[in-house]
Amino acid sequence: MKRADRISTAVNSIETTIQGPHGPIPVRWYSPPVGAAPVRSTPIVWVHGGGFFRGGLDLPESHDVALMLAAAGFQVVTVAYRLATVSRLRLSSSGFRRSPAVHYPVPVDDVVAVVREVQRSAPTGVILGGASAGACLSAGAVLRLADDGADALAGVFFAYGLFHAALPKRSAQLRSRLQGKRRFAHTPTLLNLTNLHYAGNRTALAEADAFPGGHPLHLFPPTLMVDADRDSMRASGGQFARELVAAGIALDYHVLPGAFHAFLNRPHDPSFADGIRLIIDWALQLSVRHP
Repeated sequence: MKRADRISTAVNSIETTIQGPHGPIPVRWYSPPVGAAPVRSTPIVWVHGGGFFRGGLDLPESHDVALMLAAAGFQVVTVAYRLATVSRLRLSSSGFRRSPAVHYPVPVDDVVAVVREVQRSAPTGVILGGASAGACLSAGAVLRLADDGADALAGVFFAYGLFHAALPKRSAQLRSRLQGKRRFAHTPTLLNLTNLHYAGNRTALAEADAFPGGHPLHLFPPTLMVDADRDSMRASGGQFARELVAAGIALDYHVLPGAFHAFLNRPHDPSFADGIRLIIDWALQLSVRHP
């Protein structure tokens, strides 16, 4: 039996829903294997990516990451936030009707609602993390929770996130590192259009909890960022890291050499194991400071 299969068999997971402002939010709770000593730590809320418009609880970036964190002794909650959609005509018993569109702030509302619910039973706080679009949603949730006066998060971690409404200028060095299909799929124009689809309108692009990059970040907790070397979005990740440092936030920032975007969605990619190891080590150190 492969290691991943052994972990999947040992880790217990339960699916349920959490009530949010837009209705029930599907979540999956992961517990450490029976007999394993759980980490004296805050639980982890983990948010998958997918360009704001795709993904779910079974996405490897959601499920496999949660399995690895749970196997290391952490309680983990993954979130099936509402995905950005456009309004469509649908046939019902009473004729054609338009389905409601989903845009900002709905997905970040869902993430905030889940964090608040987990906080109810987490006296030592909550660690929040996300990948790609999920990193942006998680960063937005940090600002929303702080503005609302919620309990402070113990820490946050982001993998290859896009934090700015418009992709910052890519350096010549970064452009020289790009390879494969995402060299064409992750151009500034296409990424900016993806952001606009999520935001719903250009006014929303300027909201701090939609795209936190470029906004005040002094209320962030200790932060871990893991970017991919061969990834256009590293232009945003690197800029966001500099903004966090300028705001006085305790930051651990890593760029995985040779890694491509979404490495946490490819469990057999060596960069997956490297990224998971960084996350676990950081979270274990954080748990020592928040017993």
